[in-house]
Amino acid sequence: MPVKLGLKPIQKLPILLLVSEERNTGKSTFLNFLKAIFKDNVTFNTNEDFRSQFNADWAGKLIIVVDEVLLNRREDSERLKNLSTTHTYKVEAKGKDRSEIAFFSKFVLCSNNEYLPLIIDMGETRYWVRKIEKLQSDDTDFLKKLKEEIPAFLFFLQHRTLSTQEESRMWFNPKLTETPALKRIIRSNRNKLEIEMAELAIDIMQQMNIREYSFCLNDIVSLLNFTQVKAEKGQVRKVVQDIWKLQPASNTLCYTTYQIDYNRPNYYSDVRRMGRYYTVTLEQLLAL
Repeated sequence: MPVKLGLKPIQKLPILLLVSEERNTGKSTFLNFLKAIFKDNVTFNTNEDFRSQFNADWAGKLIIVVDEVLLNRREDSERLKNLSTTHTYKVEAKGKDRSEIAFFSKFVLCSNNEYLPLIIDMGETRYWVRKIEKLQSDDTDFLKKLKEEIPAFLFFLQHRTLSTQEESRMWFNPKLTETPALKRIIRSNRNKLEIEMAELAIDIMQQMNIREYSFCLNDIVSLLNFTQVKAEKGQVRKVVQDIWKLQPASNTLCYTTYQIDYNRPNYYSDVRRMGRYYTVTLEQLLAL
């Protein structure tokens, strides 16, 4: 039977992802510690296990761990996100019909890749990414010592007072799991056009000493093409509306935007135009 730690049996929790480019951080030891606590209710998966149609060996486990995760295909990410929130799942074994079971598994993943271990989109709240620092000293008996402390550790967990309350479908308030390591992966997953657009807008604001930048889609397309970045209006609109979540002005109005001008010390000059323009702030772009 699973060890009860004070949460509801089918409570959904964020996918825990431990990352570090450095070796000797204790990530694998932590996974083995979980295995020592929960025994057969923990299973070690490979990346290929998530892609296989046969899942009977792991779909009914309490905790699913991967020691070196690399799920950098969109379909891998979507499957993992679905598993983290679903309450039922279809189990399939070789030579047997599929059957539906209650799904309550939690995921703990480790990776030496701090930038692209898997695809995480902006606004995603189903991951808790922790950067793990290198151990200051090495103790070859550390796992053995951890196992000896399991009874006392479980006693502590079963009698503790939870420091958080259920505030979302993944228990935690999303702000609590929004870490620098998570933002690093999100930034690394941004498409090339978005990065070029953000750098262009930031450069304009910094050169012109302004805190917000107004533009129509054609303004951005022209500036990008001038800097040898091929972009179509539809692609720019997708970034502006779907990723940056900007809305155009309600009516056609006069606005100030900027164009390339190599006769100026800062290479930009202001120009007045009419249109249903968008406005983005420096703070918004730096927070991406």
